[in-house]
Amino acid sequence: MSVLDKFSLKGRVALVTAGAGPLFGSSISEALAEAGATLITASRSLERNLEFAERLRSEGYDAHGMQLEISDLDSIRRLHDQIIEKHGRLDVLVNSALARVGGSFETQTPDDWLYSAKGDMVGLFAICKAFVQDMVRQRRGSIINISSIYGVVANDPTLYEGTDMLQPPHYNFVKAGMINFTRHIANYYGKKGIRANCISPGGYFDNQAGPFVSAYCKRVPIGRMLSNEDIKGAVVFLASDASEYVTGINLMVDGGWVAL
Repeated sequence: MSVLDKFSLKGRVALVTAGAGPLFGSSISEALAEAGATLITASRSLERNLEFAERLRSEGYDAHGMQLEISDLDSIRRLHDQIIEKHGRLDVLVNSALARVGGSFETQTPDDWLYSAKGDMVGLFAICKAFVQDMVRQRRGSIINISSIYGVVANDPTLYEGTDMLQPPHYNFVKAGMINFTRHIANYYGKKGIRANCISPGGYFDNQAGPFVSAYCKRVPIGRMLSNEDIKGAVVFLASDASEYVTGINLMVDGGWVAL
């Protein structure tokens, strides 16, 4: 097998939560489909996932849309059963779903944190637990959790000056915990054929306020924000046999942000 063959995902089944989303999710899904995987995207909007899958199929890829509410344990069970019944296996699980909670330290409430915890903590645990036993039986599986630079370092408040953008504190808490949870899975299930890794992207360009974009680009060594294409290679690497001896890492895709 050549080194390029190791990046192929032909014959693999991959699930991306929030995989039809406008930010990281759709880029991750496209990358896995382009690498040859049978792709499943799942989030709250079944219609969005079906439309996204149809677009990928029109481009020649094997894609399917399903529904998932990450904070609903019954929804996670239903998704698991549907995937195993239809495809018989799951080889790659990418967790990019996030419970959306706004606000700042001054405005967030304990209820906001409880809402986040139900999806971002309990939901993450539950969906990993739902599929990990299938992976154990296969003696193969790759779990990829999408964290953030803000799971490694704190927000830089100066970036937000001159904007109305907020810095929700729960986000740092969730993303930092995700990294160590990933290490736990990697250590606990490594000898059973399962690898678990994190990707921590930097700031994604989403037409943010001009002062923020300018300040961010000035600070980051590569000089620009993350684009759709930047995360694709990292996802395929960790999903494929190209990384078969890689587990428990947090791969920074941040333009050098945390190197400073």
